[in-house]
Amino acid sequence: MTPPTPTPVTPPTLQDFYENPAVPVASGTPRTLRQARILAAALPRPGATVLDIGCGDGTAAATAAPLLRGHRVIGVDWSQDALRRASAHLPHVVRGELSDNGLPFATGAADAILFSEVIEHLVDPDSALDELRRVLPPGGHLMLSTPNLAAWYNRALLLAGTQPVFSEVSLRAIHGRPGTEVVGHLRLYTARALREFLTASGFDVVRITGAPFHGVPRPLRPLDRLMASAAPSAASILLAHARRRAGA
Repeated sequence: MTPPTPTPVTPPTLQDFYENPAVPVASGTPRTLRQARILAAALPRPGATVLDIGCGDGTAAATAAPLLRGHRVIGVDWSQDALRRASAHLPHVVRGELSDNGLPFATGAADAILFSEVIEHLVDPDSALDELRRVLPPGGHLMLSTPNLAAWYNRALLLAGTQPVFSEVSLRAIHGRPGTEVVGHLRLYTARALREFLTASGFDVVRITGAPFHGVPRPLRPLDRLMASAAPSAASILLAHARRRAGA
């Protein structure tokens, strides 16, 4: 008797990973508030359209909303589970992707984009920045945040031969560094690399600042907050404010 042919097992994709409800989809409050304050100061007139691309569960946009009162904030994500949760916090949510057919918005349709903790998850960040540039008019604002490869503690960890915090070598478990939570980081940036990348992608960098990281052990949090203010290039989180360059 011929044994039955085993059913092929399809390996999980990155989209499967992010559709998993157990994968974190929220950003930290300090970086969200810093981004919102910077953007609010850059949008003096009400009525701007702000896209929160990679909005996750919507808590970051909800945290920023009081500082962006008078502007229309639209949450965008590719995860249906994240959008379901985001709809409890945001009046407008849209499913969209930065790859394939691009975002479901016309060219130049947005005045500003919040792009928080997304770029480190992307296979093709170059095409993603092209698409963000497309939906912004010349002078439109991009508020981007991402973990800092050169965070003050990562410099010490590398000297000790330890994998840096935020870096991941597997989607199944953490290996070789502190922490246990897998979040799917594929790319990591230093302040210098982020500035050069944004400039090469058609943006003028207004400034890069820092923010603390909620995962730092409690006794070290005062130092982390100090580094975020005094030495942004060594901060846990990088916050970039850029504007689409005219003619790019």
